[in-house]
Amino acid sequence: MKRNTLIKNAKIVNEGKITEGDILIENDLIAEIDSSISVKSADVTVIDAEGNYVIPGLIDDQVHFREPGLTHKANIETESKAALAGGITSFIEMPNTNPQTTTVEKLEEKFAIAAKSSHANYSFMFGGTNDNLEEILKVDTKTVAGLKLFLGSSTGNMLVDDPQVLEKIFSSTDMVISVHCEDESTIRKNLAKYKEQYGDDIPMELHPIIRSEEACYLSSSKAIELAKKTGARLHVFHLSTGKETNLFTNKIPLKEKKITSEVCIHHLWFSDEDYKTKGSRIKWNPAVKTAKDRTQLWEALLDNRIDVIATDHAPHTIEEKNNPYTSAPSGGPLVQHALVALLETHHKGKISLEKIVEKACHNPAILFDVEKRGYIREGYFADLVIVDLNSPWTVNKANILYKCGWSPFEGNTFKSRVTHTFVNGQLAYNNFKVLDVKAGKRLTFNR
Repeated sequence: MKRNTLIKNAKIVNEGKITEGDILIENDLIAEIDSSISVKSADVTVIDAEGNYVIPGLIDDQVHFREPGLTHKANIETESKAALAGGITSFIEMPNTNPQTTTVEKLEEKFAIAAKSSHANYSFMFGGTNDNLEEILKVDTKTVAGLKLFLGSSTGNMLVDDPQVLEKIFSSTDMVISVHCEDESTIRKNLAKYKEQYGDDIPMELHPIIRSEEACYLSSSKAIELAKKTGARLHVFHLSTGKETNLFTNKIPLKEKKITSEVCIHHLWFSDEDYKTKGSRIKWNPAVKTAKDRTQLWEALLDNRIDVIATDHAPHTIEEKNNPYTSAPSGGPLVQHALVALLETHHKGKISLEKIVEKACHNPAILFDVEKRGYIREGYFADLVIVDLNSPWTVNKANILYKCGWSPFEGNTFKSRVTHTFVNGQLAYNNFKVLDVKAGKRLTFNR
């Protein structure tokens, strides 16, 4: 059965421009984009955007949806619904689940779960370890987003810390290698010092001192050095320090870069001043650092040393987060509120709508070679989001969709809201309601 939708009177944000016009969707694809499209048959659903903005669905290149094995925190179904509410139509999920995604068999089991339960488009990172190079070499690069290496320990403890193994991995794969960079020995030394002073109840404000600028820079610079030596394609996740931004270039187009970087919403929004009021709710790895770091991250994002904006959505229950420092896990839920937080920074004059779309939609598609997504183009999948920039709402328990039931943005009033989210041509979210539609597909890659 044909599904046709016509979006009228939209301000279309795409490829560095904002144009007024209409978008015709036929089945799962964008069939036509024009200044005015008239309805040709009765079986077309017309949605009047009423002068609101239409952007491509966001592609979040780093999420932790906790399935399998950690589903008391989250699962693919609940978090993909929250993603749609936040305008994220495609996600790439990380391997530190239980069991970890470090064999092709476990990877395919995850794809099977997502095929049944995901409301958004999906792919997964394959996890590298100190001893699974043979499995890495079996991965079909055309059907998997990329390879993830933890060069600093985090939830799931998949630390890869053998230099010889690292060099072998970097030398052996054409996949994009995405890395979590924090130097483990620096962190252990810092943690021991403060544990001696405070026991387990270390003040949360010391988190960015323990997981320090030095720990981040040391690890990032080593990874980049290794990528240059081996010719590997490296993507450094969640930069948190201004110092690290100087390791990256803006002198060449993204398509030609072999070494790229990402920043996450929380590092652009919060600073170490917020630990006093937010405590463990903003405890992430890498840590939220100083206001100066935040300013420098913004500068690097805007001048194209940083290529991608993502969430690192990583939910834990509030009971887990309420533990003392040493046992309170790092990470927090973000997919539902990432876009509206970015739009809030747009209202404050920090970033243009065109730049948000470039960093959160176009660039992840370029970086991971995602097929026919990330842009509003005829012949591309109709992953589209309508946003109203002047419709304030407040984040509270009643409208949070994460399974964990809390958000670091609780109590925040955002000026903008997502009104409609289309996934593969189907309206999947409409004004605070996730519709009973599972339109998500497995992402494919042009490699």
